[in-house]
Amino acid sequence: MIEIFGRATSSNVQLVMWAVAELGLEYERHDIGLEYGGNDTPEYLAMNPNGLVPVIRDSDVTMWESAAILRYLGARYGDAAFYPADPVERARLDMWAEWIKSTFANVLQQQLFWPLVRRDPDTVDFDAVRQAADRMGQLVGLLDARLGNGPYLGGENLTFADIMVGHLLYRYDTLEFAKPSAPNLWDYYQRLCQRPAYAKHVMVSYEPLRWSAPD
Repeated sequence: MIEIFGRATSSNVQLVMWAVAELGLEYERHDIGLEYGGNDTPEYLAMNPNGLVPVIRDSDVTMWESAAILRYLGARYGDAAFYPADPVERARLDMWAEWIKSTFANVLQQQLFWPLVRRDPDTVDFDAVRQAADRMGQLVGLLDARLGNGPYLGGENLTFADIMVGHLLYRYDTLEFAKPSAPNLWDYYQRLCQRPAYAKHVMVSYEPLRWSAPD
């Protein structure tokens, strides 16, 4: 039984939950963070001194950082289709997994999601949002071209890199900003939406995170 500590509305927790479900692992998730609290207790900080989510506990292994957790799960529980044993094959997928976390996610999460969802609209610089949308369009063009080799990043089978790439696409699709035509990305996203584990753990409403005026 793998224990996962983190709230369902966290995109990083969603990444881990989707992976656990795709791998068919038994789990128990504990609501931690934001309105649930619990991430500043001595017990939690002993597991993750950063006080962030997610954390997993798998028998004698305790880990934080969602990308590291994903690779651990893939290496320990995945087959060669999900987490290739061949270092060259795995590296080709890992490039896109890292690009999503370092480049795509930075624009989507920090420059679009935060101002459009988490902040008071009266304080948002919408010129900056439009610039971020333009930058997002450039990145989507790169991803769309790569996904033209589909159906998944590794071919016929879902891989750890698809978990990394795909877990942000629900937010990309549902956020309201100008998006370019990207037919390969759209088809890929539709395939993900048809996966029960994706629908359950990634297509989670972020309305609880939306800014509201204080009472």
